[in-house]
Amino acid sequence: MSSLTVHLPSKKRKTYTWLYFLLPSIAIMLVFFIYPILLTFFYSFTNLALTGESAKELKFIGLDNYIHMFQDPTVKVSIWNTLIFLFGSAVIGQQVLGFLIALLMKHKSKMFRRVIGTIVLAGWVTPEIVCALCLYSFFGDEGTLNSIISFFGIPGITWLYTVPMLTIILANIWHGTAFSMLVFQAALDDVPREIEEAAVMDGASKWQNLTRIIIPVIKDTITTNMMLVTLQTLGVFGLIYAMTGGGPGTSTTTLPIFMYNQAFVNYQLGYGTAISLLLLIIGVVLSLFYIRSMK
Repeated sequence: MSSLTVHLPSKKRKTYTWLYFLLPSIAIMLVFFIYPILLTFFYSFTNLALTGESAKELKFIGLDNYIHMFQDPTVKVSIWNTLIFLFGSAVIGQQVLGFLIALLMKHKSKMFRRVIGTIVLAGWVTPEIVCALCLYSFFGDEGTLNSIISFFGIPGITWLYTVPMLTIILANIWHGTAFSMLVFQAALDDVPREIEEAAVMDGASKWQNLTRIIIPVIKDTITTNMMLVTLQTLGVFGLIYAMTGGGPGTSTTTLPIFMYNQAFVNYQLGYGTAISLLLLIIGVVLSLFYIRSMK
């Protein structure tokens, strides 16, 4: 009994020591993550506004913001545009293109990988607003793309007006593909070369080697990268706002753009926070789907 009374406090002291090291991380999570989410959740049930009668007195209005949100036809358009932008630029664009570039660089010389990697990384390290202005100049009426096709006798196209969704999808692919390339490049380098050589000796084609050896080995990396790229793409705002402003009309109005317009253009912060929670829910649902698919 005496030995127990001596050692138990020591073990408890060690446990509390670990908790002391965790306290800064817990404090940061509470202040910069949990508290803003709870505050946003509270404001979504209020009439919070920057101007007008609602700005004079904060009132609890229950589910009015959410009822108005699901009755607003622009919200449905924004959700649809968000899903198209997400699927086109993240699921198909960045994921597939990043994997293909990483596969192209596999087992290549250091010089080849350095040159291609630098070219692809140029778009990623460029600030989002600079990237948007570059692509705006590229797709403009008198931009680079129209100058190229005019050289071949093809009349120019008003890309930002005719196919605005395609332009912002291509812009986001150019800006973000390097992240997927780096992730897949690291994963492909870890695939044992002996397994691939054994498959080739057994008569496997390049396609069979890819689909039956490489992809199954890095499937967890594919899912993880998909989740990260999805969450990044859901929050894209500056690129779209600088290129199209959500227009023409509402053709490129995604949820972040619509949320900004309601909160900081129309000054309805309560309604804007309700839209932001909808965006958060979409991100959580997609994350849970990816995590479940990994199992």
